Amino acid sequence: MAKDESYLIKPLLDRNYPCVSYGKGAALYDMDGKRYLDACSGAVTASIGHGVDEVVQAMYEQARKVSFVYRSQFTNEPAERLAMKLAEQLPGQLNHSFFVNSGSEATETAIKISIQYWQERGRPEKTLILSRWMSYHGITQGALSLSGHYERRQRFEGMLDRLPFLSPPYPYRQVREMSGVDYAEELDHLIEQIGPHRIAAFIAEPIVGAAGTALVPGEWYYEALKQVLDQHDILFICDEVMTGMGRTGKDLAIEHWDATPDIVTLGKGLSAGYAPLAATVVADHVLEPIQAGSNLIMSGHTFSANPLSCAAGLAVLHYVKKHDLVKRAATIGEKLIEDLQEIQTASAIVGDVRGKGLLIGLEFVKNKATKAPFPKDAQVAAVIVNEAQRQGLLLYPSAAGLKGEGAGCLIAPPFTLTKEERCELLGKLARTLERVEKQLLGAEK
Repeated sequence: MAKDESYLIKPLLDRNYPCVSYGKGAALYDMDGKRYLDACSGAVTASIGHGVDEVVQAMYEQARKVSFVYRSQFTNEPAERLAMKLAEQLPGQLNHSFFVNSGSEATETAIKISIQYWQERGRPEKTLILSRWMSYHGITQGALSLSGHYERRQRFEGMLDRLPFLSPPYPYRQVREMSGVDYAEELDHLIEQIGPHRIAAFIAEPIVGAAGTALVPGEWYYEALKQVLDQHDILFICDEVMTGMGRTGKDLAIEHWDATPDIVTLGKGLSAGYAPLAATVVADHVLEPIQAGSNLIMSGHTFSANPLSCAAGLAVLHYVKKHDLVKRAATIGEKLIEDLQEIQTASAIVGDVRGKGLLIGLEFVKNKATKAPFPKDAQVAAVIVNEAQRQGLLLYPSAAGLKGEGAGCLIAPPFTLTKEERCELLGKLARTLERVEKQLLGAEK
């Protein structure tokens, strides 16, 4: 559709986007029949691929019964069963789910619950939430206030709380090697400066996605931080919106470390894009004082615990377990990282390949020896993503660099990616980088 014939507000208002026709497996097709390999699962969301009949059928059967009820009037079977399924799968005492529509809403709900928890325990002064730079927790005001994503904060800085405090784990750009103990000391010092009596919680993505291009902390990082948080009586909120439900080769990415959170946020892969669905999952010990006090969570959304969305989420989790896709994500991801490291060696601009499972980041640099980023106005991530789409390959742009000045992209295909599709992904990516390198560096390889 020509831009002057459309009334839909799109990401770039003056751009003509191809119109999708349908999807199947790891591929999407536009109205002209062009095929795109979905190497990023849309927005790191379509974890089981497109057009899975089992999920579609479950949604159809639920829609025939009822598609909407208001949570203050009814509970519903899909929501109850999905909450039970999550309680069975998630570690520790993460047993209680509050279902919402998006990751941003899940973050807002987690913030509110953590503050209400301390109020119900008679400590209402604990209201601050600590977070890190190079992080992203959502686009709503509270979630964006916690986000250390420079570019997304910039336009709204005047209305945001200045909450990101801590430096991110960033092995590729560390001046010196930092251990989990080093980061824990930084956290401990910050808590002492602010006063632990004022701090309700600390929120972190276990592996930083859009704001850091799959930053993976080192060994013992979260164990060390969790010990400090427990010493100061501060809750740990783990943002698993992008990483949760198998993406990194475990149900939760935090399970790569021995540090069970008090609250977890889920989204994206929870319903694999088949319906809007996210969740805030709360441990027993967090819910208990609220249940014994006011007996309600002070949060609510019209579409919370929507039966149609929950039916989709339940079908997705059944499909993942039936086909052992979490293990498959770990296995395919390990091989894909090795293949991408070969591309890194041949490329003049791929400075780093990092990630876990099928959440993999490529950071692009102008000079691999010095790790110098391209100028911000070069829009390198956009150039690469756009060229890849012309090649029939979908990538997800992301920020990089210590102050968000760098560029990267995420490679996060569906867990069902075949060997042939992996070869297709690598071939199209190599061609994309070759074309872009000529354009950016002004010389043929």
